[in-house]
Amino acid sequence: MLQVNFLRDNKERVLEGLKKRQFKNLELVDEAIAADDERKRIQFELDSQLSEINKISKEIGLLMKEGKKEEAESAKSKTAQYKESSSELKSQLEGKENDLLNILYLLPNIPNELVKSGASADDNEIIFQSHPVEGLGEGAIPHWELAKKYNLIDFELGVKIAGAGFPVYLGKGARLQRALVQYFLDKNVEKGYTEVNPPHVVNEASGFGTGQLPDKEGQMYYINEDKLYLIPTAEVPVTNLYRDVLFDEKDLPIKNTAFSQCYRREAGSYGAHVRGLNRLHQFEKVEIVRIEKPENSYAVLEEMVEHIKEILTDLELPFRVLRLCGGDTGFGSAMTYDFEVWSAAQEMWLEVSSVSNYETFQANRLKCRYKGDGKSQLVHTLNGSAMALPRIMAALLENNQTAEGIKLPKKIAEYARFDVIN
Repeated sequence: MLQVNFLRDNKERVLEGLKKRQFKNLELVDEAIAADDERKRIQFELDSQLSEINKISKEIGLLMKEGKKEEAESAKSKTAQYKESSSELKSQLEGKENDLLNILYLLPNIPNELVKSGASADDNEIIFQSHPVEGLGEGAIPHWELAKKYNLIDFELGVKIAGAGFPVYLGKGARLQRALVQYFLDKNVEKGYTEVNPPHVVNEASGFGTGQLPDKEGQMYYINEDKLYLIPTAEVPVTNLYRDVLFDEKDLPIKNTAFSQCYRREAGSYGAHVRGLNRLHQFEKVEIVRIEKPENSYAVLEEMVEHIKEILTDLELPFRVLRLCGGDTGFGSAMTYDFEVWSAAQEMWLEVSSVSNYETFQANRLKCRYKGDGKSQLVHTLNGSAMALPRIMAALLENNQTAEGIKLPKKIAEYARFDVIN
């Protein structure tokens, strides 16, 4: 969430950034500033009345001591009027604070100056590609056919149990999933991340803290009786570990990694691009989360990008890195890099990771600060997928298919304890 003082002091920059995102409701900036002006006016009037009440209360005591009962009673009557008025002002203040908060919740983060203007994924910048790509040629089949051929994943059985988008992994398919999860966690721990095992459900406050609410409410599964949400990513519970926390400067940085099941409704998704493992309602993912001092966050973002590149290199998959344009950057992110792997049988790029710097956007909602040089200030939060399993699995199956079976990359074969699926 943006701070209203930031909107006020940097209005031109804010409007320029929102235009980069193709954000249409620019009037919300003025509405937020106006709401804050009215909030300040009410607060000033309330403070003045409370000060007057305090002053008169002291006078009443003196008047009573001096035996001036009639004057004391008159002062009491005046105090009662002020109290009634101040009570109404408190109600007005609470209403205006809620109005301001609801406006701020609707404003996305301001993109970093390096983020280009753009409307969609077509405007994203390709900043790195591992090597040229091509299809596998005649006879290559997509991963959903490979999964059936080698009895790795049963999509129809998943439909029977839960519905479309909930596959069942079998035999070597399940073992390969487990191997990938362990490999990703180990790689992250080697880079200094502390592994945590968070809940897979969160409350409403946690959803607001990381920006899933109110922006993505329709994409989350909701448990009505308990008022809990199934997590769309481990980013949500892990980042919320630090909600309402004031760090000492020496405690930073914080580096966490977590494995979780992820649940997304993906409402409205359909077509060939969502077939097989391309888009699911439940999937496995390993996440990395960073809590950083503001001056370090962009160097850290580049460090995280290099970490993901190293993982994909180990997986021996053709990949590319994109810096997202304003219109394709997530609601709370100031800058995002997407990683895509080449699906050789489908002959298309599949997104497998996003790494983002949220600057103070989440921290402001979370009230996550650190104290240094005698003052407290908001931290910067960053997160990324390291990695999401389904499309990695799809690319591994498709890109490594041979006449003898599917040959796994060396690193993963060591974890899976088999090197060929046949």
